[in-house]
Amino acid sequence: MIRAIIIDDEQHCVKNILELAKQHSTISIEGTFNSVEDGLKGTKALKPDLVFLDVEIHEKTGFNYLEQLTYRNFHVVFTTAFDKYAVRAFEFSALHYLLKPIISEDFIEVIRRINNEKSTVDKLSEKIDALLYNQKVKDAERRITINGSDSNTVLQVSDILYCKSDINCTFFYMSDNRKIFSSKTLKTYTDLFIDSDFCRVHQSYLVNLKHVRKYTKGKPPFVYMSNNDKIKVSINNKSELLKKLNNLK
Repeated sequence: MIRAIIIDDEQHCVKNILELAKQHSTISIEGTFNSVEDGLKGTKALKPDLVFLDVEIHEKTGFNYLEQLTYRNFHVVFTTAFDKYAVRAFEFSALHYLLKPIISEDFIEVIRRINNEKSTVDKLSEKIDALLYNQKVKDAERRITINGSDSNTVLQVSDILYCKSDINCTFFYMSDNRKIFSSKTLKTYTDLFIDSDFCRVHQSYLVNLKHVRKYTKGKPPFVYMSNNDKIKVSINNKSELLKKLNNLK
């Protein structure tokens, strides 16, 4: 049984989650709170396994709530109206979220993911730490949480050299020579890094432009990375790469 609480200042949204939770025998809603202060008290008193957390709570935010907790030994599902920046922040930290109005299919899916998640308490807290850290730094200094087969790894984005597709998975090649496995597709990271200094140069490669040391013309053209790895550039991606390299700050 998952013991959950709801922290949301909109009563119709609280009611929405309560109704959805009633349809699942694995979830028990132990309490609902409409402010950050009451949510903090409820969390300490009830010690839930899961918190449904609104992003905007009166004049405060769900981030304020998380910052004030010294120990976060529970899953978090953010609830929010669509905001591409908020959603991207959650995806960067591999955190769960539901878009309002919440529909049954999305609710079922997020509960399934939580039930299947193998993250330890420490790893869950690391995800939240990465999210809070990213709220305070420039894009180039962000951290990303990578979902592996058995665990999660938090990476500094600036340390990523490139990402390589492996069927439906991705490998991250790092500046310290580590090779990190992700269970997500390369397209997932291509979309996630859409506003960053990354470029899809080939069907199998997404490169960090900050680590490109040389581009060579030819058939095919190549980029040379800061670790001397040589990566083929497809004809279809060549113009986009050159455009981004020219605009690189």
